[in-house]
Amino acid sequence: MQSWHDRFDKRGYHHGNLKEALTQAARRFIAERGLGGFTLADAAKLAGVSPTAVYRHFRGREDLVAEVAGRGFDHLAERLARALRGPGTPIERFTRMGEAYLAFAEEEPGFYMAMFAPPPDARGPWGPPSGPAEEPAGAFNILVNALMMTFPDGLDGADPRFIALEVWALSHGIATLAAARQLPEGPGIPNKHELLRAGVLALVHRSPAAR
Repeated sequence: MQSWHDRFDKRGYHHGNLKEALTQAARRFIAERGLGGFTLADAAKLAGVSPTAVYRHFRGREDLVAEVAGRGFDHLAERLARALRGPGTPIERFTRMGEAYLAFAEEEPGFYMAMFAPPPDARGPWGPPSGPAEEPAGAFNILVNALMMTFPDGLDGADPRFIALEVWALSHGIATLAAARQLPEGPGIPNKHELLRAGVLALVHRSPAAR
């Protein structure tokens, strides 16, 4: 049986898309070995090029991982937006966004691990804003807008960006625990989707004093 190394499609490079081939190689290595489990030479070998060819597109290994992370956030945003556009009530659509998030984390470990790797400058260009003066972008912006659509009467005076960060932190924590097989299982114990749904409802309905 062929390994995924043998099955790797190098046609992207032969058609002139070396950057895409290297990005997909890194994504696959991260999924199989973790963030520290590959080198630029490994990615180059899988893409079928010399190690020096990598530097045509990436300054170094961190730059390549950052490219994988950026692609991951783009794909996550697409999934969240698709869930939000689906049928049903606002709360049903918002719940499906949570399900989409957990599914993405499970199905795309290469993207997901790269997305939450510490970037070289301690802040990636794709994540939540660092201050109130900045406009949120991408997946985070979709989450903020979804909260305002789902709860048009407001969130007891709380800034929806603050609640969105809490929801994201909860989602990330559950996804990470699930990936590590650290979530308890058994009769009467909620699964990860039920846990996320209950946690989100607790966050958005708690009293202002608790904030």
